[in-house]
Amino acid sequence: MPSAPRGPRPAALPSEWPPCSLPPAVTIVTQAASSPGPLILLIEDELSVRTFVRAKLLKLGYRVVEAETARAGLEHARAYNPDAIILDLGLPDMDGLDVTKSIRGWCSTPILIVSARGREQDKVNALDAGADDYVTKPFGADELLARLRVAFRHAARAGTPGGGALLRASDLSVDLDRRIVTRAGEPVHLTPIQFKLLVELMKGGGKVVTQRQLLLAAWGPTHARDTHYLRIYMGQLRHKLEMNAACPKYIMTDPGVGYRILCEDE
Repeated sequence: MPSAPRGPRPAALPSEWPPCSLPPAVTIVTQAASSPGPLILLIEDELSVRTFVRAKLLKLGYRVVEAETARAGLEHARAYNPDAIILDLGLPDMDGLDVTKSIRGWCSTPILIVSARGREQDKVNALDAGADDYVTKPFGADELLARLRVAFRHAARAGTPGGGALLRASDLSVDLDRRIVTRAGEPVHLTPIQFKLLVELMKGGGKVVTQRQLLLAAWGPTHARDTHYLRIYMGQLRHKLEMNAACPKYIMTDPGVGYRILCEDE
């Protein structure tokens, strides 16, 4: 599996940790150099969970770096520039949401949250903070690995060269420069607000875009809580795009959380 695209690495590590040293509370496990799979950073304070996830990842050829504290995890995110991060929210020294925000300040590496917090708002908060997906504990290995594969696909699609001015999903295309939307080659007329919403969904590359993110993109911070606006305009957008609203081809709803664009491989 190819490595997911990532943002530029910081020029240097924080001064408290010399570049060649390792932070405390961390275990490094790698596969043989002859078969270097994608590198996964696992930030999790529960040993049983780390052991379970590590075994599954190593079996499939991934390399694994482990940390049981937020501090160690942040240091390794910078030192190893991993291909993906699996992150628990309930860490002993820092909340996982703050870890997510910190990583997002310099890195676009996929972040998959695993947490015992199962409330809808917890998922919304994590996605708003910059996470790519959210898995509630207890979880099965197959679900975790499937979501990790999806995160890699989304990251690869978002990093496709030459795609800055043209967004595509299935047979839907958005020309950002000319502000033209086409479906199966046929033009679709959208209002300015509908266009902003569609662009935000397309930029998500198949990931869930939260209601707050869409509201901020379309109306700005003064309407960040006006979800009724969003429902009305998303309904209008679907009416223009979907041939059959009961069987959507382009836009899926994650109830209470947000929306995502459907891609060809789904």
